[in-house]
Amino acid sequence: MAIRNLRYEGDEILSKRAREIEVIDDKIKELAKDMFDTMHKYEGVGLAGPQVGILKRIIVIDLYEDGQQYALINPKIISQKGEQIVDEGCLSFPNQFAKVRRAKEVVVEALNLDGKKVKIKGKDLLAQALQHEIDHLNGEVFVNKCEAGTLETLTADERQEKRRK
Repeated sequence: MAIRNLRYEGDEILSKRAREIEVIDDKIKELAKDMFDTMHKYEGVGLAGPQVGILKRIIVIDLYEDGQQYALINPKIISQKGEQIVDEGCLSFPNQFAKVRRAKEVVVEALNLDGKKVKIKGKDLLAQALQHEIDHLNGEVFVNKCEAGTLETLTADERQEKRRK
C-alpha cells in the first residue's frame, strides 16, 4: 500500500491538461493501486492523476455502495443528458464545498487496466464523479464551475451538521 501526496489548491499541476497514456504497463497499474489507496485513506469518491502529481489521463472512482470500482485510462465523455445541481467537494480543495451543475447521465469510453476498451454508463453520483475526475484531466477544477454564491469553507463537523438539517 502506497499513499501518494495530494496536490492542493494553488498547485499549478491542477490547471494543466494531462497527457494520454500510450502503454498500460506495471507502473500504470501500480499508480492505479496507489491512487485507490490514497483516495480511500482520505475518504474520497474519485481521484485523478494530476491530484497526485502525475500528468497522465488516469482516474479512479469508488462509490463504496455497490462494491464497483473503476480505474479508467484515457477516459472521455461521449454522450450526456439531463441536468442535476449537486453538492461537490474535492480532495485537492479540503473543506471547500459548492453546488455544481452537471449532466445527470453520461457515457464514458476508456481503457481498463487490461487495455480493453470499456463503456461506462453513469447516472447521478457516478455521472457526477466521472465528470469531476475527467475535468481534472483537462485542468479544470470544481471551484471554477460552481454556481454563483455557493462556495463554502466548512470543517468536517460543520459539514455533518449542515447535512443533518
